Amino acid sequence: MQFAASTFHIPAWHWGILIGWFLALILIDLLVLHKKDHVVSIRRAVTESLVWIGLGVGLGIVFWILYGSSAGQQYFSGYIIEKSLSVDNVFAWAVILSYFAIPAKFQYRVLFWGIFGALLMRAVFIFAGIALIEKFEIVFIVFAAALLFTGIKLILTKEKYEFDPGKSKLFAWFKRHIPLSHKQDGHNFFTVENGKRVATVLFLCLIVIEVTDVIFAIDSVPAILAISRDPFIVFASNAAAILGLRSLYFVFAKMKDVFWLLTKALGILMIGIAVKMALAPHHLLGWDWVGLETPTTLNLAIISIVLIGAVVLSLVIPNPEEKKA
Repeated sequence: MQFAASTFHIPAWHWGILIGWFLALILIDLLVLHKKDHVVSIRRAVTESLVWIGLGVGLGIVFWILYGSSAGQQYFSGYIIEKSLSVDNVFAWAVILSYFAIPAKFQYRVLFWGIFGALLMRAVFIFAGIALIEKFEIVFIVFAAALLFTGIKLILTKEKYEFDPGKSKLFAWFKRHIPLSHKQDGHNFFTVENGKRVATVLFLCLIVIEVTDVIFAIDSVPAILAISRDPFIVFASNAAAILGLRSLYFVFAKMKDVFWLLTKALGILMIGIAVKMALAPHHLLGWDWVGLETPTTLNLAIISIVLIGAVVLSLVIPNPEEKKA
């Protein structure tokens, strides 16, 4: 769990290829695979999830070959962390879609645009985070504190779902200030009522999803920046992990209940990353600092062992919360 200060010499045109690759996947997903509104079957969701994971792993292998083992290991570390942290994101979506009573056949469309918005926001967060780290040393400590808080919260929380759209102040503000139709108009985000253009419930649902994506980005971006500071590696691993979340949503409807120790494992990892991030600088505010570093190979091994261990133990050890219920 090293704060990797090294960056790689990535030609500008490689950025063009990477962004073009992700855009092509998004367009294929929207215009070919899910052109028409439909209920996604479990079998199709599983197949698509495996394809997305395969594409993510394949991209990591390409990075390993083109940029070296360090880049590949940083990519896979970031990919695994982001994929794991996204589990909470997925179940927040479940609460939101249920709250707004979005029909199953329209859920994929809402999540598609939610994911697209999340990618844009993650890009902003990543570049802003790297710029802040480069300019202000104290950001190391700020990010470490944020990760420490997140880790403790993940370990201590006992609530099944933390997000409640009905208690969101932003949600209440939108309801007061945006003309809203209480009727569904197919998959449209806006419709016309009494000669006026108004937002549909689908649009309000999308806004709430985007807000939760920002909240989760605040947790996940510092975590991945603690693994790599190279914007190319960070963005690629983040985007590859996020793009497959829609399919995972339809697969893992009850995954959080089954793999109940996964949240605790993520909390442990966040605390470990926070400590490493706080101790990583060689100099801080004019003082000689610890300069603690660990090999990227070790980081990847620790992350994998902790998460795999949590999954296995979840299947072996009964969830005490289920016994109380």
